[in-house]
Amino acid sequence: MIFFILAGGVMGAAGVGLSAYGAHAGGDTVVTAAQFLLFHAPLFVALGLAGHPDRMRTAGGGLLGLGLALFCGDLLMRHFAGSRLFPMAAPAGGMTMMLGWLAVAVSAFGPRSR
Repeated sequence: MIFFILAGGVMGAAGVGLSAYGAHAGGDTVVTAAQFLLFHAPLFVALGLAGHPDRMRTAGGGLLGLGLALFCGDLLMRHFAGSRLFPMAAPAGGMTMMLGWLAVAVSAFGPRSR
């Protein structure tokens, strides 16, 4: 679960840096990507600190990470490279994030660590 803590820290740092860039250089897609990274960073730290890993929580974190990579990656590619990551990458990332959040929610009914 150390990976989730690391991912949360990197997401937080990237979100702050992209927020600053978006504020000074403009770019709505950059600001949106920064916000998504900052919104999700605490979740990844919490998942990493949640104790003994369980499959559903780990799957939820993996889906959220994949979804963020697709969604934010597409938005940032549009801004910095002028092209999309691939067709429908952002919507696929959004749907993957929703599945990840649902998996995290379902993990509430799984085994508890003491």
